[in-house]
Amino acid sequence: MTSATSLTASPSFGLDTASLFDLPRSASECRIVVAMSGGVDSSVVAALAADTGAEVIGITLQLYDYGAATGRKGACCAGDDISDARAVADRLGIAHYVFDHESAFREDVVDQFADEYLAGRTPVPCIRCNMGPKFTDLFRMARELGADCLATGHYVRRVEAPDGPHLYRALDPARDQSYFLYATTQEQLDYIRFPLGGLPKTQVRELAEAAGLRNAAKPDSQDICFVPDGNYAKIVTKLRPEGGIPGDIVHAETGARLGEHKGIVHYTVGQRKGLDIGGQPEPLYVIALNADTREVRVGPKRLLGVESAEIIETNRIGALPDAPLTAKVRSLAKPVPVSIDGPMGGGATIRLHFESPEFGVAPGQAAVIYAGERVIGGGWIDSTRSVAESELIS
Repeated sequence: MTSATSLTASPSFGLDTASLFDLPRSASECRIVVAMSGGVDSSVVAALAADTGAEVIGITLQLYDYGAATGRKGACCAGDDISDARAVADRLGIAHYVFDHESAFREDVVDQFADEYLAGRTPVPCIRCNMGPKFTDLFRMARELGADCLATGHYVRRVEAPDGPHLYRALDPARDQSYFLYATTQEQLDYIRFPLGGLPKTQVRELAEAAGLRNAAKPDSQDICFVPDGNYAKIVTKLRPEGGIPGDIVHAETGARLGEHKGIVHYTVGQRKGLDIGGQPEPLYVIALNADTREVRVGPKRLLGVESAEIIETNRIGALPDAPLTAKVRSLAKPVPVSIDGPMGGGATIRLHFESPEFGVAPGQAAVIYAGERVIGGGWIDSTRSVAESELIS
């Protein structure tokens, strides 16, 4: 744990920095806690917070140090990133604390990530992390420190409305992170600030350079933080060796055995490459995974078309609007028109209907629902109903 007790004058950025944090009173009377991961985004947030004149405290959660498993230290919230966060705090003259959350992160995020793959599902650990250590724990710490708000470097916008703040996509669509924040509660949104949501990444790097931050040119993280080399199966089989047990590759329509796979954790719904079952009359995709029988079921692309999905553990942010809705079922997917059956929010289960067949909808992923640019909420995809199944039911 480190700290710096004196607050020095930070550079002027030519921005109304106080408005970025929507402080309840004069900035000189306020305290802002900034979640500092060691990356350029959260470092700029700390610099902007210091520029307001408020007292600023940076908090870094050490979430893991899987150097032996990943071949690299310091992908996010570990190793060199903690050193970068500390150096930025020293540069700005703000207090900085590091808290060891490795055991909680492993239990709440990493172990669950492995268990989901073992169950034939496709997890999104970044959402689990936001739901746990990054928001819940930081939220509690900031409250305990008497802070007026908690600020993070996420690219989303918090917009005040008559019924309380709403969550909106970032103005820069290439940087938007709203898919990963759909589970933000109303209480959290009242307290959390996202000062980068209205800025392009190019400007954020310019601000970092203006502040003299040593990580101004630091590359963005592209992979899951504890899987920086992209080889998630290696991590999963290390934690759950049974995930590497071979099984049958079966045609979803004929039931014919087409080959043997090298472990169910190597496959996800919609996958085409890596099946090693050549000689087929048409391209085949992973249609479904059966963890109980260790079967990987494959078939033509048309079998991937999904009419609807059951969404569990839903969260809603603000009132449900009387407006057309869209949904994203993968972080990089485009929002598509949808409708919903059932009351959404409070952990309730709903059925999400796609206006046109949607492909590659995988259980374990999140479905995030929008009304225009506003994030309505979302939940976890528990099961899907294909177009073919829907036609049989009707």
